[in-house]
Amino acid sequence: MEPRRNEIDEMIVHEKMQAALEYQNEAWADGMADGIEPEIIAEAAFALAMRETIRIHGEHGAEAVLDALKTRLLAGEFSPERQLQ
Repeated sequence: MEPRRNEIDEMIVHEKMQAALEYQNEAWADGMADGIEPEIIAEAAFALAMRETIRIHGEHGAEAVLDALKTRLLAGEFSPERQLQ
């Protein structure tokens, strides 16, 4: 049985997300190796992400992204103690 088009699209997005996270982890490690504090790296990453989100989606779209992130944050998705099953 072949996967449907939406399933394939979701798999591609998932793979791209994994690759993007690997790039982010490498950049984070490089910054730490250069002596940049994690708080500064995090703030710079947020600032760049927001600038790009606003460039792509506009301010209202960026606000929607922030709202979705807040929901995920409050659900514990980003907690280091979260157990994935």
